[in-house]
Amino acid sequence: MFIKYLKYIVVFGFVFFLASCSRKKDKFISRNFHAVTAEFNILYNGQLAFDAGRQALNDAYFDNYWDVLPIERMQVFDEIVLPGQSKNEQFSRAEEKAAKAIQKHSMNINGKEKNPQIDEAYLLLGKARYFDQRFIPSLEAFNYILYKYPASDKINQAKVWREKANIRLDNNELAIKNLKRLLRQEELEGQDLADATSILAQAYLNIKVVDTAITLLEVASNSTKSSDERGRYRFIQGQLYNTLGYKDSANYAFDRVIELNRRIPRIYLISAHLEKIKNFDYDKGNKIETKEFLTKLEENRENRPFLDKIYHQIGTFHLRSNQDSLAVSYYNKSLRATTIDKLLKAKTYEILGDMNFDKSIYAEAGKYYDSTMLNLTLNSKPYRVIKRKRDNLGDVIYYEAIAKSNDSILSLTKMPEAQRIAYFLEYTETLKLKDEAEKEKAEAAKNVINNNAGLANTSQQRIGFGPPGAQQSQASLFYFYNPTTLAYGKNEFTKIWCNRPLKDNWRWSTNATAVAGISNNSENKIEDVATLEERYDPKFYMSKIPTSKKEIDSISKERNFAYYQLGLIYKERFKEYELSKSKFLNLLDSNPEERFVLPTKYNLYKLYELLGENNEALKLKQNIIANFPESRYAKILTNPDEVADNDENSPDNIYATLYAKHTNQDYEEVIKKADNFINDYDGDVLVPKFELLKAMATGRLYGFEAYKKAINNVATTYANTPEGKQAQSIENSVLPKMAKADFNTEVDVSRENYKVIFKFSKDTPETLTNFKTKLDEALEHVRYYDLTSSIDVYDTETVFVVVHGIKSETVAKTFLQLLLDKDQEKIKEPFFTVSSTNYQVIQVHKNLNEYLNRNNN
Repeated sequence: MFIKYLKYIVVFGFVFFLASCSRKKDKFISRNFHAVTAEFNILYNGQLAFDAGRQALNDAYFDNYWDVLPIERMQVFDEIVLPGQSKNEQFSRAEEKAAKAIQKHSMNINGKEKNPQIDEAYLLLGKARYFDQRFIPSLEAFNYILYKYPASDKINQAKVWREKANIRLDNNELAIKNLKRLLRQEELEGQDLADATSILAQAYLNIKVVDTAITLLEVASNSTKSSDERGRYRFIQGQLYNTLGYKDSANYAFDRVIELNRRIPRIYLISAHLEKIKNFDYDKGNKIETKEFLTKLEENRENRPFLDKIYHQIGTFHLRSNQDSLAVSYYNKSLRATTIDKLLKAKTYEILGDMNFDKSIYAEAGKYYDSTMLNLTLNSKPYRVIKRKRDNLGDVIYYEAIAKSNDSILSLTKMPEAQRIAYFLEYTETLKLKDEAEKEKAEAAKNVINNNAGLANTSQQRIGFGPPGAQQSQASLFYFYNPTTLAYGKNEFTKIWCNRPLKDNWRWSTNATAVAGISNNSENKIEDVATLEERYDPKFYMSKIPTSKKEIDSISKERNFAYYQLGLIYKERFKEYELSKSKFLNLLDSNPEERFVLPTKYNLYKLYELLGENNEALKLKQNIIANFPESRYAKILTNPDEVADNDENSPDNIYATLYAKHTNQDYEEVIKKADNFINDYDGDVLVPKFELLKAMATGRLYGFEAYKKAINNVATTYANTPEGKQAQSIENSVLPKMAKADFNTEVDVSRENYKVIFKFSKDTPETLTNFKTKLDEALEHVRYYDLTSSIDVYDTETVFVVVHGIKSETVAKTFLQLLLDKDQEKIKEPFFTVSSTNYQVIQVHKNLNEYLNRNNN
């Protein structure tokens, strides 16, 4: 009988149990059912997801030990997260679980929460949003706990997390106020105290109150239960002491980090050792002991992942100890070591660049600065500093390469035939040995690949199929993954194609010389484009030596110009007076053109004065006054007080005067005066400015073709000057847009303006001035239109008086009807109309007759 009714009893009991677990009834069974279900099901899974997301965040985070570490390991990104999106799926899952726990198991009865796990759910919700970098929603979750659950055992944690969110939102003062109140009102202990004081320290760091932050970090390091956190807090203390200049206190803090040894991540231990060495006193400290300790760090197998940092610090130690060769060796080791610290690489390259710069090896310094910029954030302040330094070296590298190359060629032209043959025989023998060595390397690399492939195939044959990692092993045999074969391939490519820029149509022959003459390294050497027979034939190289006087003179002139520019650059930009002096002396010894002699001697005179070589300065002064008595330099040396900086004949003032004439459309005068200056002061640093101004005036006066030719001349002759680069930009970007000489027949009425043009001869200035006066008076009387006039030069013979401000072609053609009757009597000269677009074409291409004939037809 009992068994017969058992199923009904079970169903009834289950229904009764469910009814008893209602979220609307404050019963013992209901409270415990929802609490246990929320805690050990939904929140448990949510916490697992949160912990996984936090671990992934820590694994992906990279600390910048060149700056003070943040208290919390968390990278904040600037990307905007849209609703429904997440930076980390684990945090999104944790948030979903927390929300589900609240929705399914909250027991809000008569305004009070009966489920003790719901405050945990809101805390998890806020933390998940916080690490997903949605700080305002996370702040709402923490505030809800404080508002709704004031008696919660998680209330202090909620208060700390709320202030974390406030700090992320830059509300540092508010966070400090709230955390200080929390510490004053509550007796926090253990991890709660550590969390509150550490985040309060971060708020003080954000507002630059360093000493208070150090004190709070001491409390946090003593209270935390995590050795990882303790090591981090003590390391930050050491960094902060260093920023204040207290090296002894910093070293004590780093010693406390080192004491933790294996209880903390090894990166803290290694960084603490290296920071202590940075504080080493090179005047009073024991260098032998420090060197032995650095060697010990280097040789410790456990430190292999940190060799990039260790090598860099050893290099710095040797550099500070004036052992430059050892420093360079260890810096190069640091660069070759595996590292993800791009800032470390940037600093290493910069140091090597500075070392070469200080030794006046500017070409090498430029290469190191290029590498430095590759490892810096684009357009950041450090990037701009290095870029400015590199740009200043551009001219030096360019002219040094020209001087070196042309000196070599000229020395070969002066060699006797027998000496040339001996020279190139030795050169080709060296080249042959070098090629054979490279061939052996390539064969060895090929054998390595074949052997690895054979081993892999054998292994797979034995087991039928490769193990799970077999594909990865095969990938390692890929050509580009083998450094030996990759290096060989690069070298072979350079031999065949020379140095090609990364651009479309890279195989075009014009790209082969894109950098010719700019670099003095092995790129673009003549053997790279020789055939196999020619490569080892001395006669081939001898045939390339110029023999005609015209070619040799051209090379000599180019070399002399490079010497002069180098002398000026070393003197004016880098204050390298000895280097500048040597370049100017080399120039005078090279039988330079007459235009270089006087400015070179004057610059040498100034250099002798700066170097304190007064006897040499006096000799040069007398030489300039005796041989060039009418020159400006002689006048400066004879009467320096009379020739002041504001002398109207100074290059700067001449340029300012010419620029004003250009603005006033006196183009013929600009061209004439610019030519005079260029001839008189050829070699002066201001010559490119006069050349560019002359090109602009030429274009305005003679049209597009003359402008194109003049701009090309500036771009090629003064390639590495600011004016040359500006001319190159005009040639690449502006001239193609100006090249079209066709008149526009399709008019956009809403945008196009029209001009009324009166044509005058340039030989009748009085007639032109009188007409312009009458026209301006007439235009003042015109109603409904705001019309103005101007005088525009067309060419050497023609000048236009142009009326501006007309919006319609019809109005332009009936221009006289706009004038009063009395004004129409004064304006009798013929005119023609033109759109603004076509007027620009007329001025650029000087094709007025073609435009007028088109209208007549």
